[in-house]
Amino acid sequence: MNRSSGRTQSQARARAFALDPRLSIGVVLVVASVVGVVSLVATADDSIDVYAAASPLTPGDRVLSSDLVMRSVKLNESSEFYIARGDLPAAGFIATRPIAEGELIPVSSLGSHEGLSLTSVVLSPQGGLAETVASGASVDVWASAETEDGNFGAPSVIVAGAIVVRLVDDDSLVASARGSALELLVPRSRVARLLEAMANGDVLSVIPANLPAKG
Repeated sequence: MNRSSGRTQSQARARAFALDPRLSIGVVLVVASVVGVVSLVATADDSIDVYAAASPLTPGDRVLSSDLVMRSVKLNESSEFYIARGDLPAAGFIATRPIAEGELIPVSSLGSHEGLSLTSVVLSPQGGLAETVASGASVDVWASAETEDGNFGAPSVIVAGAIVVRLVDDDSLVASARGSALELLVPRSRVARLLEAMANGDVLSVIPANLPAKG
């Protein structure tokens, strides 16, 4: 009798434990907590993969995926202004402005060969170059033509806002006498005028178009 009564009590306790509403509520709370944490982490980690320059890029450079690296960054609503994973043209692009090493690639810097209105020209200006004339700098090209009496006329700007692609290393005596050679990216519409000045032996000077801000 006692043994049967003990089994009945054990079964009753087991059923009570299995149906205890407090246990069900506890399970629901635990599951809700886990789901909440996962959702919070997913919401907080809204970074996207975008391209950045693996090395400095200058206007006119042909840029392929091998020239870029991937960066995971949080841009929020600014993501539309940068090139994300999967948005890079298969054939690459032409850089339309200087891009520093590690800088994210902005959509505004993408150009194509078909739409490129600039071309590169190497020239040797007379005199020295300002310290700010470096790769990526914006410069104006001034020319002074020789007059009939052997002097030179008043200089004038023949190319405005050219971009310095690079300084050309040349240790020759001729280059030293005439000044440092440099490669410029100039509008195609001004190429003929620039080549004419070079062919006529005009005195050419390269002047910074703007000065860097000091802070």
